[in-house]
Parts: sequence; C-alpha cells; structure tokens
Amino acid sequence: MSKLFAIIKKDTILRFTSPMEWLFFLVLPIVFIYIISGGTTQNSDPRLQLTVVDQANSVLSAALVEELAKSTAVRPVLSNYDQAINEFEQLKVSAVLIIPTEFNDLSLNAGKASLELRKQPNALDGLAVEQAVQLAINRVTSLAEVARVSTEHAGKYQPFASEVEKQAFYQQAFAQAQTLLAETPERLTTIAGSTEDPIQYDPKANSTAGQIITWVFIPLIGISAMFAFERANGTLRRLLVTPTSKASYLGATILGQVLTALIQMTLLVVFGSVVMKMNWGQSPAALVMVMVASALSAAALGTMLGTLVRSESQANGLSTMIGMLLAMMGGCWYPIELFPAGIRNAAQALPTYWAMQGFLDIAVRGQGPTGVAQECAVLLGFALVFFTVGILSFKYE
Repeated sequence: MSKLFAIIKKDTILRFTSPMEWLFFLVLPIVFIYIISGGTTQNSDPRLQLTVVDQANSVLSAALVEELAKSTAVRPVLSNYDQAINEFEQLKVSAVLIIPTEFNDLSLNAGKASLELRKQPNALDGLAVEQAVQLAINRVTSLAEVARVSTEHAGKYQPFASEVEKQAFYQQAFAQAQTLLAETPERLTTIAGSTEDPIQYDPKANSTAGQIITWVFIPLIGISAMFAFERANGTLRRLLVTPTSKASYLGATILGQVLTALIQMTLLVVFGSVVMKMNWGQSPAALVMVMVASALSAAALGTMLGTLVRSESQANGLSTMIGMLLAMMGGCWYPIELFPAGIRNAAQALPTYWAMQGFLDIAVRGQGPTGVAQECAVLLGFALVFFTVGILSFKYE
C-alpha cells in the first residue's frame, strides 16, 4: 500500500510542478463554463433593455414609462442622466430614451413636446426599440387628446374657477382614460402552441457538463504521455527493478490520475452549484456514478493510447487532439440534437457521448441512479475494453 501511495504522490507532484497545469486544471474550465453559458445573469425577461432618463417627472412622462413597461419588445430601466450617458458611451446599453423637463401636457397640447432617443449606430435592435417607443408615444398622446377634449367640453358647460381646477380636471380625465384603455377587451386572441420542444437545452447545464468532460478527458487521455516519459527517461525500467510489480505501477498511476480527475470534477460541480445555480445535488449517488464511470473510461483510453505513442510530445499532441475531437463529436460543445442523424448515431460509439448524456440526465432531466445506469454501464464497458487492450499491449521499454 505504501508503494501505491508513493507512486501516486510522485505523479501528482510531477503533474502540478508547472503553474500552467493549474490553468488547465481549474482556471480555464471555469472561464469556459462561465462564458459559454452566458454568465450568471440569466435574465428571464427576453425584452430589450431600454434605459430611460425621466427629467420631467410629470403625469405624461410617468404614463409613457408605464406604456413602455407594457411593451413586449422593450424593458424600461430608469436611470439618471449622467449614469445613462456614461453607460451609453461605454457601449453597455444599446439605447437611451431621454424625457426632457418640458415634456408635459401643456407642451404636448401646444405641439412642442419632444423626446430624445439615442441608439448605438451598429445596434441591430435599434429599429425594434424605436418602434416600441413610437407605439408608446402614440398611446400616450391618444390619452392626452382624450383628456384635452374632455376638459374643453367640461369647460363649455361649466367654466373652471381657476387654472389649477382646470389642470386637476385634466389629470383626472387622463387617469380615467388610462383606466378605460386598460379595461378595453382584447380583439385579437393569441393561442400559443403546446408542442413540446424535443431538444432539452439548458445553457448552464450543457456548458458545465460539456466543459467538465472536455477538461477532464484531455488530461486523463494524457496518461499516455506519462507512460512515454517514464519509458524514454528509463525511470520505468529502474522502478521495475525494485520490488514493484507491473500491476502495482499501472494500478497506482491510473488510480492517482482518476482520483485527481474526480477532485477536479467535484470542484467544477461545486462551481456550477454555487455560481451557476445548477441543481447538481438532486441525486448525489447518480452524480458520483457518472463521474467515476467517465473518469475510468477516459483513463482507460489514455492507457491504451500509451501503447501506441513513441514519445511524450507525440502523446501530448494526440491526447489534446483526441480529447477535443471526442468532446466536439460527443455533444459537449453543442447540443447533440443539432447534428445530422448520421453523426448522432456515430456519436454513440464515443465515451464522451454517454458521459454527456449521464450528466444531462441528472442536471436537466432529474434522473437518479436508475436513470443513469445505462450510461454508466456503457462507460464501464468502454473502460473494460480500453484497459484490456492497453494492459495486454503495454510496453515497459
């Protein structure tokens, strides 16, 4: 047992001697998970954000903001002038609507009311924002016209005692017009389709699971480079001169890398749970099953590749290329449903496909140990075949 731990310790120290290893072990997977999933701010409101600066603070400006909030195209966000202009100049927002101080019912009735809409010159959503603002303006001006006509007719029947009384009546008429407009029955009935989308896609789950598989499979396949390094430098030959069996050497080397991979996967799962708010914890047993089966299949593939390579550099190049190719073809980078039927069928011959399906069964489909049993069985089958070929064909010199 002491030899086992000694070999694992030796391999771990050699692997993490370079600071670059930490970059590939933890930093890059986290960065890619975060970027591909769109960050942690997954906004449930699909509308375009429209920054609004209300300098008027009038009944009319409030009604305009309220109408914009009802829009299906834009989502108004109130801000002060300096902050809005600063964000606009830094390209953080695509459009800013400025409601000037003189935007009120008096200027509107006099035909002098105006608004300022600033749009980024290359923003593709500029037209949608402009049309939404125009629609809101039309509704508000219609309300203002109704209130104006009502006030004029009321003044003919009973003149107002003062301008203040007239303005109060106008605002009351405006509010009543808003209420009646809101109570207007819909003339157009919309029926949403109830057909279930056959593609179950969650950007957080897909990116997290896909990057876990990608960044864990590559170093595990890279076990071949460790074997090539030991052979080329003669350390493997000297090690086997000691009372250390070949089975002990292979078992310790493979076990050490599998344990390291499980630690890496655990850290990435914790990141997904805490930062990305993923529901990994609904079935810990199923998660452990998929993690262990995936790590064993990748380590077995690396062991088999170790019998084919001649040098450490060749092993490093092949492990990276094979790992990236398996990840892409296995649906780790894009939903497998987007691929043609032929490629989807061929992907089932890859361990990354079954690892990805196992993780998604837990994170997206809510499956437990029984639900991931098939994926784990297939992954362990890959591991058995790869280990058998690799161990029987292993070269010690």
